[in-house]
Amino acid sequence: MNKDQVAGKVKQAVGKVERSVGEGVGNEKLADKGVVNQTKGAVQETWGNAKDAANQIQESHKEAASEKAARKRESVSQSVDDTKEKAKVKIEEFKERHTA
Repeated sequence: MNKDQVAGKVKQAVGKVERSVGEGVGNEKLADKGVVNQTKGAVQETWGNAKDAANQIQESHKEAASEKAARKRESVSQSVDDTKEKAKVKIEEFKERHTA
């Protein structure tokens, strides 16, 4: 949970209290302020949720790219080993044909 999510939840709670108190004592200005704060809190929490989702997607993409790079390195390494082994066989065949 990031700071915007937490702050948004706090603003919403404060706004609910302000609205309830305002309505309870007949203070429309306080009740309206409470609704405004609830709205601001909901917006801030939603912003925090969006940022959190974006960070999760970014991390997922980083992990996928890292895994892809590791597979590519392994593939190149295997190709090098295969080529080296083929060359070794060819060299041995050449030596056998030319020494006897």
